[in-house]
Amino acid sequence: MNDRWRTFLLFCVAGTIGFAVDAAIVQGLVVALDWNPYLARLISFLAAATVTWLFNRTFTFRSERRDSVRGEWIRYLVAMAAGFVVNFGLYSLLVFHYEMVRAIPALGVAAGSIAGLFVNYLSSRYWVFRRA
Repeated sequence: MNDRWRTFLLFCVAGTIGFAVDAAIVQGLVVALDWNPYLARLISFLAAATVTWLFNRTFTFRSERRDSVRGEWIRYLVAMAAGFVVNFGLYSLLVFHYEMVRAIPALGVAAGSIAGLFVNYLSSRYWVFRRA
């Protein structure tokens, strides 16, 4: 397997872990604690982005150039914000239009995550974890 496929597959593993964190938090906040589904999604996104950053830093892009940990984390959050705009846009559309997604917001998280995948991968590979 070439390096690009390996990197992409590991990025997908990180995304799957991030999805689990994102969906669990949004589902818990909305269903168990009766939070607003849009505010809950912002909290769940921050948690998921931090988890995926740690995974990607440790495994996916381990050989790439490193800046300060804090600087890299902030750059990662900024980069993920672009994917999150796509992700949150689709999530919001689905929550607004479909009762089933309002009842099970993790479905909207799944659809949004797939929509934001490629934006997030490209920004991670070529900006956050760029080669030296």
